[in-house]
Amino acid sequence: MALLPFLLAGAIACDDFGLATDPNKEQGELRWIMDRGGLTKAGDPEIPDTNDFLLTIADARGTVLYDGTYGDSPEYLRVDPGSYTVSVKSIAFTTPAFDRPQYGDEQVVLIPSGEKVSVTLRCILMNAGIRLHISPNFLSAFPDGVLFLKQDDTRLKYLYKEKRIAYFKADNASIILYNEGKDQTLLTRRLEPREILSLGINVANTEGQGKLQVMMDTSKVWTNDNYNIGEEDSSGEDGREPDAIAVGEVSQHMDQKGVWVYGYIVGGDLTSNGKEIKTSGITKATHLALADRSSITAKASCLAVELPKGKVRDALNLVDHPELIGTRVYVKGDIVAGYFSTRGLKNTSDYLLK
Repeated sequence: MALLPFLLAGAIACDDFGLATDPNKEQGELRWIMDRGGLTKAGDPEIPDTNDFLLTIADARGTVLYDGTYGDSPEYLRVDPGSYTVSVKSIAFTTPAFDRPQYGDEQVVLIPSGEKVSVTLRCILMNAGIRLHISPNFLSAFPDGVLFLKQDDTRLKYLYKEKRIAYFKADNASIILYNEGKDQTLLTRRLEPREILSLGINVANTEGQGKLQVMMDTSKVWTNDNYNIGEEDSSGEDGREPDAIAVGEVSQHMDQKGVWVYGYIVGGDLTSNGKEIKTSGITKATHLALADRSSITAKASCLAVELPKGKVRDALNLVDHPELIGTRVYVKGDIVAGYFSTRGLKNTSDYLLK
């Protein structure tokens, strides 16, 4: 966890995550949740667990209030009235690389005096990619040639059998042919955020001479917000992530039935009247607590999930499976306003562990 020193002193309870305040102003609360909807639609197996996303929160002066993983972040920060920038990224990305998509979001939020404000981070692809399709006639025309993808001073060697996507910052990128000791720039193009550019490399025979061509396959430029691989199967079968809502958003879906909800298993034994959930030594197999991130232990911020007798209880109960604490899970059931004095999911009929 990468909390700053002045936050470390308050790591025991969320209420202790306070910041120095102006005595003439009433502090507000800044909260944040992550919407995985865009990540599910991306259909990318390289997306890391949202617990491992990199979260940064800074005030208007650029002072960093939190810099660490999303999963380790506190439930909220007490802050002075003003504007704050909340940024989240799946990975750090600085130079071109294969298989390094970067998903994230950045939002500026205004905190009025004494008010609680929650920001929803909707992560989308931030960088851009290129995939080449090299024709056999190119290999015949340039048997000793080498293709490179270049941005700034960094080159990526693109092997003829390469299938991976090369990722770049949203900026100009070039395709370079190195042949007979010389560089030839085949194409320079500005890449936009969220764009995956598919290019064919071919040699056309024009008047008896071989002419190099770079052909853009516009059908492979993925720029559509509505592109959703998961639409064909939203049930969670075969290990696919179902269309689901975050724990932090269940209040907007109250009384809906047969809903998929996702979050992190953080504890159980919710029969006690305490404000914190139990995170170890669980004795009740009939339910568990789900939260938006694994660091949350406040009962009021959790979703109490009923585990009916059968496959759901057998797979998810924390008496038999204490190792599931901190695991992301999708569960399907009926959202209710009250269950163990917090929001709940009853009649749980299905699950998917991730």
